[in-house]
Amino acid sequence: MEKNLTSGSVLKNIVYFSLPYLLSYFLQTLYGMADLFIIGQFEGVAGTTAVSIGSQVMHMLTVMIVGLAMGTTVSIGQAIGANDKRRAANAIGNTVTLFAVVAAGMLAILLLLVNPILQVMSTPQEAVAGTRIYLTICFVGIPFIIAYNVISSIFRGLGDSKSPMYFIAIACVINIALDYLFMGAFHMGAAGAALGTTLSQAVSVVISLFMIRKKKMGIALKKQDLRPKRRVMGQILHIGVPIALQDGFIQVAFLVITIIANRRGLNQAAAVGIVEKIISFLFLVPSSMLSSVSALAAQNIGAGKHDRARETLRYALLIAGGFGIFIAILIQFIASPVVGLFTSDQTVIAFGSQYIRGYIFDCFFAGIHFCFSGYFCAYGKSGISFFHNIVAILCVRIPGAYLTSKWFPQTLFPMGIATACGSLLSALICIVAFVWLKQHKRLQNMQTADSTVRVSKKA
Repeated sequence: MEKNLTSGSVLKNIVYFSLPYLLSYFLQTLYGMADLFIIGQFEGVAGTTAVSIGSQVMHMLTVMIVGLAMGTTVSIGQAIGANDKRRAANAIGNTVTLFAVVAAGMLAILLLLVNPILQVMSTPQEAVAGTRIYLTICFVGIPFIIAYNVISSIFRGLGDSKSPMYFIAIACVINIALDYLFMGAFHMGAAGAALGTTLSQAVSVVISLFMIRKKKMGIALKKQDLRPKRRVMGQILHIGVPIALQDGFIQVAFLVITIIANRRGLNQAAAVGIVEKIISFLFLVPSSMLSSVSALAAQNIGAGKHDRARETLRYALLIAGGFGIFIAILIQFIASPVVGLFTSDQTVIAFGSQYIRGYIFDCFFAGIHFCFSGYFCAYGKSGISFFHNIVAILCVRIPGAYLTSKWFPQTLFPMGIATACGSLLSALICIVAFVWLKQHKRLQNMQTADSTVRVSKKA
């Protein structure tokens, strides 16, 4: 499963790595979209809103888990690039220990927070019961969600983006089948959507563990690797915690926007929920670029090939930026039909079309700062990503959404524009940080010093 990505065509490596990653993201996003699409065929607006709100909460938790696991991907990637398999084994073992504790803690805490979450989300009264049961079932399955994403982060650090794709593909098929069974045949509503998602994630974990034993990883994992090591776990947390926090704050910002929409009425709440699902699908390309840049650049940095790391960033920017421009123009012409795939309610379609026409520009700006964030993370500078996202959220995204909702009560278009402006600010901060760090050679000097310390410790 191990693949060295420090030689050959940089563009070819990006395509080779990112396409399976892109498909994995697509299939994982299809989970939530399938839930929303299928419940819309069998339930009313209340059921759709329940699944929409519940899945947004779960998406927030999932992206934070993925963000924390980014520390694992980068740590393993740098070790593989340096051809240090013992160091990679330590990173894998400490990851298992760390996330086992995280899973147990999250399971206990989240089950106690179901009702407070419903209140914080300003859940419409008609959707409270459905959202409560959806969250409860999904929270019970949180260990499976953590296990899948951690296993995937390990594979990607090893340079293998295909195996996670296979795991999630099987689980996605099972999820869709169970959705139709539970929501269509058994009429279980939001509970059926949550049950299908949880069971399919469990199957995904079982399959991935079976394949690990069958294929082997090319790295000998020993019991001592499971023992917490301050340096190893410190590196994982140093990279992963800022990413997890920034992703969490980003999702909180989106939840605040959802709350603002919820307070405007059931139709606006449903419209925003549907558009969030569509956007999460369109964000697959920028997201895959972030993760691909992190993994590929980390290996090249570990091998001391900083020029290849920068070339990886350049190609990723071209891919993500080009996609963002294309999709932003296209959606202006097909907004209503796209929103109409998820509901037949004309009022919801009208509000959703307004929102997505403004929001869609976020695909371009987010694509830019996602690529830079992946590059910074590969160097262990995830704090930069945390900084620019917090500034964008506090200075633009949340206040912009609130003010536009007050100033333009008849349309959701300005709220969408406010979100895109937040990503524009993030992109500008990333560009300034990259130029400054490059001029002062801070990234390369930092990595060289870190490598020297490791060599001296070995000696």
